[in-house]
Amino acid sequence: MSLLPAQIQKTIEEFSKLPGIGPKSAERLTFHLLRSSKASPEALGAALQKLKNELLYCKTCQMVTTMEECEVCRDGSRDRHMVLVVENPLDVVAFEKTSYKGLYHVLHGVLSPIDGMGPEQLKLKELIERAKTGDIQEVILAMNPDIEGEATANYLRGKLSDLVPKITRLAHGLPMGADIEFADQGTLREALAGRRSL
Repeated sequence: MSLLPAQIQKTIEEFSKLPGIGPKSAERLTFHLLRSSKASPEALGAALQKLKNELLYCKTCQMVTTMEECEVCRDGSRDRHMVLVVENPLDVVAFEKTSYKGLYHVLHGVLSPIDGMGPEQLKLKELIERAKTGDIQEVILAMNPDIEGEATANYLRGKLSDLVPKITRLAHGLPMGADIEFADQGTLREALAGRRSL
Protein backbone atom coordinates (compact mmCIF):
# COMPACT_ATOMS: atom_id res chain seq x y z
CA MET A 1 0.00 0.00 0.00
CA SER A 2 1.34 3.41 -0.96
CA LEU A 3 0.86 6.49 1.17
CA LEU A 4 1.15 8.66 -1.93
CA PRO A 5 -1.87 9.56 -4.09
CA ALA A 6 -2.14 7.80 -7.45
CA GLN A 7 -1.39 11.04 -9.33
CA ILE A 8 1.99 11.36 -7.62
CA GLN A 9 2.76 7.67 -8.10
CA LYS A 10 1.94 7.96 -11.83
CA THR A 11 4.16 11.05 -12.22
CA ILE A 12 7.06 9.30 -10.47
CA GLU A 13 6.54 6.27 -12.70
CA GLU A 14 6.60 8.41 -15.86
CA PHE A 15 9.75 10.31 -14.82
CA SER A 16 11.42 6.95 -14.03
CA LYS A 17 11.01 5.92 -17.68
CA LEU A 18 13.40 8.68 -18.78
CA PRO A 19 17.05 7.72 -19.34
CA GLY A 20 19.28 8.45 -16.36
CA ILE A 21 16.35 9.02 -14.01
CA GLY A 22 16.05 6.46 -11.24
CA PRO A 23 13.20 6.16 -8.72
CA LYS A 24 14.76 8.61 -6.22
CA SER A 25 15.41 11.25 -8.89
CA ALA A 26 11.87 10.77 -10.19
CA GLU A 27 10.50 11.36 -6.69
CA ARG A 28 12.60 14.52 -6.28
CA LEU A 29 11.46 15.88 -9.65
CA THR A 30 7.82 15.16 -8.86
CA PHE A 31 7.89 16.89 -5.48
CA HIS A 32 9.91 19.78 -6.89
CA LEU A 33 7.14 20.39 -9.44
CA LEU A 34 4.55 20.23 -6.67
CA ARG A 35 6.14 22.79 -4.36
CA SER A 36 8.07 25.12 -6.69
CA SER A 37 6.53 28.34 -7.86
CA LYS A 38 9.10 28.60 -10.69
CA ALA A 39 8.74 25.07 -12.08
CA SER A 40 5.17 24.90 -13.27
CA PRO A 41 3.71 21.47 -14.11
CA GLU A 42 1.40 23.22 -16.58
CA ALA A 43 4.34 24.85 -18.39
CA LEU A 44 6.22 21.54 -18.46
CA GLY A 45 3.16 19.75 -19.79
CA ALA A 46 2.63 22.38 -22.49
CA ALA A 47 6.30 22.23 -23.51
CA LEU A 48 6.17 18.43 -23.75
CA GLN A 49 2.97 18.61 -25.79
CA LYS A 50 4.61 21.03 -28.24
CA LEU A 51 7.69 18.81 -28.37
CA LYS A 52 5.59 15.93 -29.67
CA ASN A 53 3.15 17.89 -31.82
CA GLU A 54 5.19 20.66 -33.45
CA LEU A 55 8.51 19.02 -34.27
CA LEU A 56 9.28 17.15 -37.48
CA TYR A 57 12.18 15.14 -38.85
CA CYS A 58 14.04 16.81 -41.70
CA LYS A 59 13.07 15.03 -44.92
CA THR A 60 16.75 14.78 -45.90
CA CYS A 61 18.88 14.20 -42.79
CA GLN A 62 16.30 13.28 -40.11
CA MET A 63 17.39 16.09 -37.76
CA VAL A 64 14.62 17.48 -35.57
CA THR A 65 13.23 20.68 -37.02
CA THR A 66 10.07 22.76 -37.30
CA MET A 67 10.21 22.84 -41.09
CA GLU A 68 10.22 20.23 -43.85
CA GLU A 69 13.98 20.63 -44.24
CA CYS A 70 16.41 21.67 -41.50
CA GLU A 71 18.68 24.71 -41.53
CA VAL A 72 21.81 22.71 -42.41
CA CYS A 73 20.20 20.95 -45.39
CA ARG A 74 18.84 24.27 -46.69
CA ASP A 75 22.32 25.88 -46.51
CA GLY A 76 23.62 25.91 -50.09
CA SER A 77 27.21 26.54 -48.98
CA ARG A 78 27.58 23.09 -47.34
CA ASP A 79 29.58 20.29 -48.99
CA ARG A 80 26.75 18.12 -50.32
CA HIS A 81 29.06 15.21 -51.17
CA MET A 82 30.03 14.52 -47.54
CA VAL A 83 27.62 13.10 -44.94
CA LEU A 84 28.46 12.69 -41.27
CA VAL A 85 26.29 9.95 -39.73
CA VAL A 86 25.52 10.49 -36.05
CA GLU A 87 23.49 8.72 -33.38
CA ASN A 88 21.29 11.60 -32.19
CA PRO A 89 20.46 15.29 -32.75
CA LEU A 90 22.76 16.45 -29.92
CA ASP A 91 25.69 15.02 -31.89
CA VAL A 92 24.83 17.43 -34.72
CA VAL A 93 24.87 20.31 -32.24
CA ALA A 94 28.34 19.20 -31.05
CA PHE A 95 29.78 18.89 -34.58
CA GLU A 96 28.35 22.27 -35.59
CA LYS A 97 30.74 23.81 -33.03
CA THR A 98 33.67 22.43 -35.07
CA SER A 99 34.74 23.40 -38.58
CA TYR A 100 32.74 20.59 -40.25
CA LYS A 101 30.90 21.95 -43.31
CA GLY A 102 29.28 18.88 -44.83
CA LEU A 103 25.81 17.45 -44.31
CA TYR A 104 24.50 15.07 -41.62
CA HIS A 105 22.33 12.04 -41.18
CA VAL A 106 20.79 11.35 -37.76
CA LEU A 107 20.05 7.68 -36.99
CA HIS A 108 18.12 8.35 -33.74
CA GLY A 109 19.89 5.54 -31.93
CA VAL A 110 22.19 2.59 -32.53
CA LEU A 111 21.68 -1.12 -33.06
CA SER A 112 20.98 -2.64 -29.66
CA PRO A 113 18.93 -5.87 -29.62
CA ILE A 114 18.74 -5.75 -25.81
CA ASP A 115 16.94 -2.41 -26.02
CA GLY A 116 14.77 -3.52 -28.93
CA MET A 117 16.65 -1.33 -31.42
CA GLY A 118 17.06 -3.11 -34.73
CA PRO A 119 17.62 -1.66 -38.22
CA GLU A 120 13.88 -0.99 -38.57
CA GLN A 121 13.82 1.30 -35.53
CA LEU A 122 16.63 3.51 -36.83
CA LYS A 123 16.67 5.97 -39.74
CA LEU A 124 18.86 3.61 -41.80
CA LYS A 125 16.53 3.18 -44.77
CA GLU A 126 16.58 6.95 -45.33
CA LEU A 127 20.40 6.99 -45.33
CA ILE A 128 20.58 4.12 -47.83
CA GLU A 129 18.12 5.94 -50.10
CA ARG A 130 20.32 9.06 -49.95
CA ALA A 131 23.38 6.98 -50.83
CA LYS A 132 21.60 5.44 -53.84
CA THR A 133 21.33 8.87 -55.50
CA GLY A 134 25.09 8.80 -56.19
CA ASP A 135 25.59 12.34 -54.84
CA ILE A 136 27.44 11.26 -51.70
CA GLN A 137 31.19 10.76 -52.13
CA GLU A 138 32.06 10.15 -48.47
CA VAL A 139 30.15 8.90 -45.46
CA ILE A 140 31.79 9.56 -42.09
CA LEU A 141 30.54 7.18 -39.40
CA ALA A 142 30.47 9.04 -36.08
CA MET A 143 29.03 6.51 -33.67
CA ASN A 144 30.23 6.33 -30.08
CA PRO A 145 33.16 3.93 -29.58
CA ASP A 146 31.18 1.31 -27.64
CA ILE A 147 29.83 -2.13 -28.57
CA GLU A 148 26.55 -0.80 -30.00
CA GLY A 149 28.31 2.01 -31.88
CA GLU A 150 30.83 -0.39 -33.41
CA ALA A 151 28.07 -2.84 -34.39
CA THR A 152 26.11 -0.01 -36.04
CA ALA A 153 29.21 1.25 -37.89
CA ASN A 154 29.99 -2.25 -39.18
CA TYR A 155 26.37 -2.76 -40.27
CA LEU A 156 26.39 0.56 -42.15
CA ARG A 157 29.74 -0.19 -43.76
CA GLY A 158 28.24 -3.41 -45.16
CA LYS A 159 25.10 -1.67 -46.43
CA LEU A 160 26.86 1.36 -47.95
CA SER A 161 30.10 -0.09 -49.35
CA ASP A 162 28.63 -0.64 -52.84
CA LEU A 163 26.85 2.74 -52.87
CA VAL A 164 29.46 5.24 -51.62
CA PRO A 165 33.09 5.51 -52.83
CA LYS A 166 34.55 6.38 -49.42
CA ILE A 167 33.41 5.31 -45.95
CA THR A 168 35.42 6.59 -43.00
CA ARG A 169 35.18 6.33 -39.22
CA LEU A 170 36.04 8.99 -36.68
CA ALA A 171 39.48 8.56 -35.12
CA HIS A 172 39.48 7.19 -31.59
CA GLY A 173 42.08 7.62 -28.94
CA LEU A 174 43.25 10.03 -26.30
CA PRO A 175 41.30 13.25 -25.81
CA MET A 176 43.17 16.55 -25.52
CA GLY A 177 44.47 17.05 -22.00
CA ALA A 178 44.24 13.35 -21.06
CA ASP A 179 46.89 11.62 -18.96
CA ILE A 180 48.27 8.54 -20.69
CA GLU A 181 48.82 6.75 -17.37
CA PHE A 182 45.06 6.81 -16.67
CA ALA A 183 43.92 5.70 -20.15
CA ASP A 184 42.56 2.19 -20.60
CA GLN A 185 44.13 -0.32 -23.00
CA GLY A 186 41.42 0.06 -25.63
CA THR A 187 41.88 3.82 -25.77
CA LEU A 188 45.66 3.49 -26.05
CA ARG A 189 45.31 0.85 -28.77
CA GLU A 190 42.98 3.14 -30.76
CA ALA A 191 45.33 6.09 -30.25
CA LEU A 192 48.24 4.08 -31.68
CA ALA A 193 46.19 2.78 -34.61
CA GLY A 194 44.90 6.26 -35.45
CA ARG A 195 48.28 7.99 -35.30
CA ARG A 196 49.20 10.47 -38.06
CA SER A 197 52.30 12.07 -39.49
CA LEU A 198 53.44 15.44 -38.19
